[in-house]
Amino acid sequence: MANKNIIAPAHPHALVAIQGIEQSYGSNRVLNGLSFALERGQIGCLLGASGCGKTTVLRCIAGFEPVAAGEIRLNGVLVSRRNFSVPTEQRRIGMVFQDYALFPHLDIAANIAFGLHGTSRPQRELRVAELLDIVGLGNSGAKFPHELSGGQQQRVALARALAPQPELLLLDEPFSNLDVELRERLSLEVRDILKQQNTTAILVTHDQHEAFNIADVVGIMMHGTIEQWDTPYNLYHEPASRMVADFIGQGTFLPGTVVNGKQVQLELGVFPAKLLGEWPRGAAVDVLLRPDDILHDDSSPLQAEVLHKAFRGAAFLYTLRLPGGGRVLSLVPSHHNHEIGDKIGVRLEIDHLVAFRR
Repeated sequence: MANKNIIAPAHPHALVAIQGIEQSYGSNRVLNGLSFALERGQIGCLLGASGCGKTTVLRCIAGFEPVAAGEIRLNGVLVSRRNFSVPTEQRRIGMVFQDYALFPHLDIAANIAFGLHGTSRPQRELRVAELLDIVGLGNSGAKFPHELSGGQQQRVALARALAPQPELLLLDEPFSNLDVELRERLSLEVRDILKQQNTTAILVTHDQHEAFNIADVVGIMMHGTIEQWDTPYNLYHEPASRMVADFIGQGTFLPGTVVNGKQVQLELGVFPAKLLGEWPRGAAVDVLLRPDDILHDDSSPLQAEVLHKAFRGAAFLYTLRLPGGGRVLSLVPSHHNHEIGDKIGVRLEIDHLVAFRR
């Protein structure tokens, strides 16, 4: 129901401003007019499936790859455009990789101090001690990487990248080698550390939970460009295209008809809807409904049949068939344990429906 490619404008005061960059590997176009802007102190994320070009964007920002078109500015300074590239070491960028990339022959303190060139020994020792404390490894400076767990090694990699106080930190799938529980815990810890240090950062991941845990703004990457650059909340509740709606979270689509510029008729009734542009009365639409839009209510006269159930611990995710045949998802507390074929009462609780042209 919205226009494609709604991109945050390249604000002149943004720390990172990327405008229309393109890049190809041979005949394979990887980036196709990609644009976004990130303010100082923000954490941004490029989220998308494998092969959509996420890591190539990071490599272009870092100066590892040239751009074929468009431009990249850091703190207002042009660093990349066609046939022009400021060397990586002059960009004040730190990087954290998925494989940690620690030096096995150096202890943890020496790994963190590696990028602190041109500082005195007392300054280096003070900065290393400060960072070890920040990442929760205050007593581990004399250990070697093989003596630490994967999560601890990733903390060291983060500390090493932060040591020179970079203008921008790039994180390339930094938690992909960790188990699920550790990934979630460490992602929240990393966000706290970055915010504490007021570090501007860009994360690349294919994991939605990770993106939403860490980032202030997220760009959904598809086909070498950004389909929507927005807050996690807006991506979930106000997707700018059908593709974003399908990619983010879980949901189903019900057929509807436009009543007027502010309302849509569903089999469940008439509801206020978010409609952008001119929508003629009677236009056929598909309306996005999330599992949290459909509430279980025993007192509701609207009955839906349980077609499928998935136990999620604290909740069941039910697939329900409405009286008119439409299917919806509903997230219901797990003490409401219904069997397949049961009829349960449901009601909608939504502020504005999101509709797309059918």
